[in-house]
Amino acid sequence: MIDFTLIIFTVFLFAIMWLYLYIAEKNDIIDRPNARSSHSVHTIRGGGIIFPLALVFEYAYSGFHYGWFILGLVLISAISFLDDLKPQDSKLRFSIHLMAVALLFYQLNLFTFPWYLIVVALFFVIGSINAVNFMDGINGITGSYALLTLLTLLYINNNETLFADQMVLIIAIIAVLIFNFFNFRKNARCFAGDVGSVSIAFIILFFILKLIIATENLSYILLLLVYGWDVVSTILFRLIRRENISEAHRTHFYQFLANEKKIPHLNVAIGYCLVQLGVNACLIYRSTNNLSYLALILIITGTFIVVLRLIIQGRRQLIHSNHADNS
Repeated sequence: MIDFTLIIFTVFLFAIMWLYLYIAEKNDIIDRPNARSSHSVHTIRGGGIIFPLALVFEYAYSGFHYGWFILGLVLISAISFLDDLKPQDSKLRFSIHLMAVALLFYQLNLFTFPWYLIVVALFFVIGSINAVNFMDGINGITGSYALLTLLTLLYINNNETLFADQMVLIIAIIAVLIFNFFNFRKNARCFAGDVGSVSIAFIILFFILKLIIATENLSYILLLLVYGWDVVSTILFRLIRRENISEAHRTHFYQFLANEKKIPHLNVAIGYCLVQLGVNACLIYRSTNNLSYLALILIITGTFIVVLRLIIQGRRQLIHSNHADNS
């Protein structure tokens, strides 16, 4: 019965995706290349709308589980999609994000925790949403990384700790697979857009926080380690160069590999996933609930990525403020 249901869901979501692409093309919802782009052809944007739509349909089917989370997902996806169509006021966007995160926290009963843990969780969630959004810059990277993370969460849910409704995880995975069909290719049919990167980050963070709460193990933040260190190291080097970190740029490590080194987008995406897969495997098979150990891992891996970038990109590009890409 479950297999038949999943087949129906897959066919239905695939049809929804085709319909969106048709509507988007007719209404000129197109991403046109600019100086900061890593692509050179016009591509439909907003294809990641399939992520929130899939969970909304699953929510109705399953008997309305995780209602506050779904409401937060709808809010944050709606403002992100509007931002894809036309840039929205940053204060409005941030207010909606905070409202959505508040609903997420309410779903997770986080407001029963001490205030300082709520503040830490808020910084983690807002920072991670922005990190995933920043990393959505080349074909395949968002879809493949999200797929790996969700599959890892599904494995943990089935084999280690039951922390979430399995059906919700599976539908999210199906949505990502459908998106990847159109995006994980040399010439992508569509991009995720803000609606895709922000919503999938919101979905993944919901499951990661549920897992952390269920196990009381903060080490599961390492499921986002590779993305995290790319973003954090990029911010660090931009601060060293005295750049305005709120301004758009093209200086992430993955962008350097794709744009300067001319490594094919899909190869870069696969490389990031393979490194994260190694982290996930170690996390599952050598899991430890020790804050000192977690801090040591973060220090070692953080130092490694900084040194690696200095070796590959060079001190001149990373430290000097007159790099051409930062105009």
